[in-house]
Amino acid sequence: MAIQHETELYEPIKRFYEARGYTVKGEVRHCDLVAVSPDEQDIVIVEFKKTFNLALLLQGVDRMQSSEQVYLAVERNRSKKGAVNQRWGELTRLCKRLGLGLLTVTFYKTKKPVVEVLCETTTATNYMATPVNKPARVSGRRKNRLLQEFKERSGDYNVGGSTKRKLVTAYREKALHLAQCLREHGQLSPRALRELCGYSTTATMLQHNYYGWFDRASRGIYQLTPAGHAALEEYARVLQEAAAAAQKDV
Repeated sequence: MAIQHETELYEPIKRFYEARGYTVKGEVRHCDLVAVSPDEQDIVIVEFKKTFNLALLLQGVDRMQSSEQVYLAVERNRSKKGAVNQRWGELTRLCKRLGLGLLTVTFYKTKKPVVEVLCETTTATNYMATPVNKPARVSGRRKNRLLQEFKERSGDYNVGGSTKRKLVTAYREKALHLAQCLREHGQLSPRALRELCGYSTTATMLQHNYYGWFDRASRGIYQLTPAGHAALEEYARVLQEAAAAAQKDV
């Protein structure tokens, strides 16, 4: 069964990693899927495409600067046997040479999709084969920024593989919480907002006003714009789930 969009790969692969104890979030710093182990020692990146192609391969090689464990994921279409992008033995050997992992997802009409690991990354430690090459050099800065963005998001609000959609980033979440405080408490100073929300970057976010949600009512006092009110309605689910997650952590 041929899929229509690469976003259809997200849920099966998310469940695959969650079943192994990872926390999973989509569209983190341009990565389709990021899975992090409980001890934060394993950071897995998965990039999706409907079929195996050069663009996917280049994406995977680029992501190897952010993590030692990068996987490519495509649909395994049973009706396309022999097609160039379904020659799994050759594609697996190519990925092994590059140090990339390869996942396939097979979809069925009457049962759940099946995820298969055709090859592991050269540094995978959980259910691993012998490395073929030296692992690619990872940029500590890129890896730390990826993990920081992952940790600062309260939940998984994006579908991996999405294009032309507004993403719920850690920055957008913070801006939403600032907007929520302004709606609840009225006009406030940056200092008062910082005390309510706990964000050290509150003043900078208000001044930059990236989304157009904040307006200076008077010197040193900010209020919510109509766009800010609309955003709180649009992202109400995000705020509700963030509040629920905060309650669990208490």
